[in-house]
Amino acid sequence: MESKLVSILVFVAVYALVATEVLNKAVAALLGVMFLLIVGVADVHTAAGYIDFETIMLLLGMMVIVAVLRKSGFFAILSVRIAKLTGGSPLRILVLFSIVTAGISAFLDNVTTVLIMVPMVIELTRGMGLDPKIYVIIQAMVSNLGGTATLIGDPPNIIIGSKVGLTFNQFALYLTLPVLLSFVVVLLFCWMTHLDQFRPIDTNLAKLFSVQLLIEKIEFDFLNITIDRLFLAKSLACLGLAILLFVTQTITKITPGVVALSVAMLLFVITRINVEETLLEIEWSTLLFFSGLFILVGILEKQGVIEWLARNVFLRAGDNPYVMVLLVLWVSGIVSGFIDNIPFTITMIPIVRMMMETQPIPHNILWWALALGACFGGNLTLIGASANIVSCGMARKYGYEISFREFFKTSAIATVLSLAVSSAVLVLYLKVLS
Repeated sequence: MESKLVSILVFVAVYALVATEVLNKAVAALLGVMFLLIVGVADVHTAAGYIDFETIMLLLGMMVIVAVLRKSGFFAILSVRIAKLTGGSPLRILVLFSIVTAGISAFLDNVTTVLIMVPMVIELTRGMGLDPKIYVIIQAMVSNLGGTATLIGDPPNIIIGSKVGLTFNQFALYLTLPVLLSFVVVLLFCWMTHLDQFRPIDTNLAKLFSVQLLIEKIEFDFLNITIDRLFLAKSLACLGLAILLFVTQTITKITPGVVALSVAMLLFVITRINVEETLLEIEWSTLLFFSGLFILVGILEKQGVIEWLARNVFLRAGDNPYVMVLLVLWVSGIVSGFIDNIPFTITMIPIVRMMMETQPIPHNILWWALALGACFGGNLTLIGASANIVSCGMARKYGYEISFREFFKTSAIATVLSLAVSSAVLVLYLKVLS
């Protein structure tokens, strides 16, 4: 009983440190682990066994692939091409950049995506005399929406897929529909509530001329770098190979973690890129944070804390499959808006497993509810997802301050709408597939 209480107190303390950002999140998690090891709650070998190395391998591999792609100039070329396609139309800027941001986020890191797209959006909109804030908020939100569609798009999906054994194709099959519908609904909502920001400029010749000059300036600034076409081709070929192996996982039997890390190592070999320099761009603190959390939750699960939580909170709702699915979706969505969705997802996985033992829900619908809630919930507040914080931080560098309240005014209703759409789709899945 004493060790159980110590484990709970340490876990709550780590959560508080992560939420308040008093300490670096990796330091907070590993400090909690070290304390539990020192007081004898767990031994080193048992603790190491709780780490899901499949998840760590997948994250590390994708981080390397993204780092190499960034050096290839691929993102700069892509963003300039989109800028030219917009023709300076505010509505086209909204739609085209949102589609590309969501699309890239489905396969690459959300933070990397907004780091490339947001500066371009700000340059275009402020050059047209528009307020870039709503455009920045929308790019952050659609990056989180797009990342939900695939196994590799968002950390909660990576964790769920690895821990539960779900494939890339399963994620794409069941999550693409709610993601696409939510994307359309959120864009429509943002457009209708900010019509003055998206009015066409066709009638203003002076503005049209200045926009064309602006696009030419952006093209010169962003493409004023030497592009190694062979390096770019190799990088894109390896990304294509990784996606192909993800899609054919059921045939090849190669797990996503092995695929990502193998392709990353292949990239190092064929591109001859500076390995030490590239490894400096890897988010090592995120990988350490994951490892620490896996251990903390593993200890809680071993001591029966997770089972108690499941039985006294989630299982009290009964065994009605519709209630269970909607409960997981909305609790995940709301909680993930205020605390990091990574520790929340890791904590919820054993709870969802117990719920499924009580009421076997077909086609992994309960897992899709957790994935949709944890990923979409990141849009609820400015601190709900890393992409939100990074996007607003970049806007600040350009002189546009987006407050927590300003972000929340748009994001709160958008998140409720996306969760409502997800609820309808999940209920439909239950009706059709049960």
